[in-house]
Amino acid sequence: MPTIRAVRIGVVVGDIAHQADVDAVVNAANTELWMGSGVAGALKRRGGDEIEREAVGKGPIALGDAVLTAAGRLPNRHVLHAAAMGYRAEDDTIPKRPGSRSSAAIIHAATLRCLALADEAGDASVAFPALATGVGGFPLEECAAAMVGAVREYARAHPESAVRAVRFVVRSAEDEATFSRYAAAR
Repeated sequence: MPTIRAVRIGVVVGDIAHQADVDAVVNAANTELWMGSGVAGALKRRGGDEIEREAVGKGPIALGDAVLTAAGRLPNRHVLHAAAMGYRAEDDTIPKRPGSRSSAAIIHAATLRCLALADEAGDASVAFPALATGVGGFPLEECAAAMVGAVREYARAHPESAVRAVRFVVRSAEDEATFSRYAAAR
């Protein structure tokens, strides 16, 4: 498992809603923080409607931002909702529907914000899905570069961070190989 400063990076094939051994899991959210399908739907089904109610009460948020909520019935301490795709038709700067393209800059910013929120909350371990690559349709290779790059940046800028382990939870062995390649690069 590669380490950047004191942060261990792991990559596993699995389900983000079944990562019981981490303090926080990340939801691939839209700017309204509604939890419908994909990662959001899986977390809501397992953790309960209260996660969505709390998240929506903190929104809407800008693309690249994130909010922290309790984890409902999930075994984790928190859910971090990363706005990696938009959902507001009245704003021309935000994609008009779920599934609209995100960008590497948005994914990078959302990853950094999740790490900062986890750090502030004292969460030592965080599990991330590959943001915006499912419902959002963003290319996995670009996502991996943006997310691993954000973890490197955060770890170097915050050596005393509470966050000591980051796990990327992906859908396939091919996705695992892609994220692992970026995690292993120096």
